[in-house]
Amino acid sequence: MRRGARTAIVGGVFVVMVGGAGYGAYHVLSALHDSPASGTGSPAAVKTGPPSAAEVKKASAEFLAAWAKGDVSTAASYTNDAAAAEPLLSAYGGSAHITGVHITPGTRSGKTVPFSVKATVSYGGESKPLAYDSRLTIVRGLTTGRALVDWQPSVVYPALEQGDTLVTGQAKVPPIEAVDRDGVVLTADKYPSLGPILDALRAKYGAKAGGKPGIELSVERADANTPGKTLVTLAKGTPGKLHTTISADAQAAAERAVQEFPESSVVAVKPTTGEVLAVANHRQDQFNAAFEGRLAPGSTMKIITSAMLIDNGVTTMNGPAPCPPTATWQSQTFTNLQGLTSNEHATLANSFMRSCNTAFVKLIDEKPLTDASLTAEAEERFGLGQNNWKTGIVSFDGSVPAVTGPDRAAGAIGQGQVQMSPLNMASVTATAITGTFRQPYLVSPKLDDRQLATAKGLPSGTVNQLRAMMQLTATQGTAAHAMSGLGGDIGAKTGSAEVDGQAKSNSWFTGYRDDMAAAAMTQQGGHGGDAAGPIVAAVLRTSR
Repeated sequence: MRRGARTAIVGGVFVVMVGGAGYGAYHVLSALHDSPASGTGSPAAVKTGPPSAAEVKKASAEFLAAWAKGDVSTAASYTNDAAAAEPLLSAYGGSAHITGVHITPGTRSGKTVPFSVKATVSYGGESKPLAYDSRLTIVRGLTTGRALVDWQPSVVYPALEQGDTLVTGQAKVPPIEAVDRDGVVLTADKYPSLGPILDALRAKYGAKAGGKPGIELSVERADANTPGKTLVTLAKGTPGKLHTTISADAQAAAERAVQEFPESSVVAVKPTTGEVLAVANHRQDQFNAAFEGRLAPGSTMKIITSAMLIDNGVTTMNGPAPCPPTATWQSQTFTNLQGLTSNEHATLANSFMRSCNTAFVKLIDEKPLTDASLTAEAEERFGLGQNNWKTGIVSFDGSVPAVTGPDRAAGAIGQGQVQMSPLNMASVTATAITGTFRQPYLVSPKLDDRQLATAKGLPSGTVNQLRAMMQLTATQGTAAHAMSGLGGDIGAKTGSAEVDGQAKSNSWFTGYRDDMAAAAMTQQGGHGGDAAGPIVAAVLRTSR
C-alpha cells in the first residue's frame, strides 16, 4: 500500500482511505480485491463466455477502487477501452476538481453493478457536495478474456455521452432567469420538462440576457453546438432575465398530462402569433421529442392531405370521398382501422371525421395531382420541410418528401416517409384554422434578429372547410370522446401510426380551442384518442 494510505474494517466491509496529492482524499467501500496479475508463469488459457458472478464482483471492485484512489491508468486498464476511459477519469480529479470521493457498490444484478458516489467539488476557495448514482456492466474482453468494465462515459456520471468531459470553473455563459409571458419564473424543479430546454436557452441567450457568470461543475459537450449541463453551482452568478412565450398555466397542465402516458410529448401554440405556449416530454431518454421528434404522424396528416385535395379542385368537404373496405395503390393494399364501416357514398367531411384511410388513398390518383403535390402543399402552404424554422432552440421542421410508388399513398395518410414532431402538427392545426402560417417560436426573434420562416398559407375557402371538418371530428367523430366537455370554438384530428416491430401503434392527436392549438404524440399509445387525445385536451382546457 502506498505511503499515506491506511486500512480499516468498517461494518465488516474493507475500506481504503487514501491521502495525498492528486484527487485528494478518496474512499471506496467494496470487497477486498487483487491487483492485475503479473508474473513469469505459464499463461492461462483465454476465458470465454459471460463473466461469472465472482468475476463481476472482482472486476467491478478493482475498477471502483482504482478510480477512487485516483489511480487513473490502473482504473482505465480495468475497462475494455482504456484509451477512451483514461482522459475522462483524469478530468474527474483534474479539470473537474472533484475530491473526497466515497464509492459504495450496490447489489449486483447479473453483469451490472450499481453504485453511489459522494464527493466534494472544490474550486477557488468554494466547496460543495456532489452525490449521484451510476452503474457499470462487466463484459468479457474480446482478446484477453478478462472480465472488464464495459466502458461508457455514463459510468463516471450518468449525463455524460461520448466525447463529453467534466469541468469546474467560471461558467461559459451567465445563468438565466427564464420567465413566462406573464413574468412567472420558469424552473426545472417546477416544470421538469423544461430542464433541457432551459439549458439550451441559457447556452444560446445567456450572454444576451445581461447576467454575470458563476462558478460551476458542468458537463462540457463534445459537440460545441449542444448545450452543457450544470451539475453543481459553487458560486452563484447573477442571472439575466429571459422572456419566453410560455404560459405557466398551459405548461403546468402539459407537465401533468404527459406524466399519465410514458414516452409522450406535447406542444401548444397560439395560432394568431405562432408563440409556443407549452412544451412537455415524458421520456426515459430526456430527448425533446416535442420539438425534435421525427415520426410518422398517422392520420393527423389528413389535415394537409385534405387541404391539398381542396386546393387542387379534386373534391370539397361536401364532395365525394368514398370509403371502401380496401384501396390498392401500385400493388399495395391499404385498409381501415378495425371496426370502421365502409361507405361508398361518403363525403370528404365524413371520411375525415371517421378517419377513413381508403378514401384518401383512392383520391390521390385524381388529376391534377402528382408525386410532388403533397410536398408542395406542406412546404408552400404550411411552411414545413424547408429546414428554415428558427424557434429559439433546436427543432425539426417536418419532412414530406416527393415520392412515387406505394409511399405516395402511404404519405397521404401520414405513413411512409412522412415525418413530423408534435411542434409541426400543432403548427399545422394553427395554419389550418387561421389560413396563415406563423412559424412557432419560443423566444422573440427581436432578441437576436432571427428571420422567421414564411409560407403563403391557405385560401379562405380551404380554411373554412378544414375548420368545419375538424369541428365535426371533435364533436361527432373519432376525437369526440377526448374533446368532450370542452366549450368554445373547438376542432381536432386523431392519428394512429403503425411502426414495424411495435405491438401498438403510436398515438397522435391535434386539436384547437379558441386561440390555442396543440398536438401530442405517445409512442405505442394506440389509437389517437386513447393517449395523445387526453393530453391535448388537458392542455386546451387552459386556453383563455
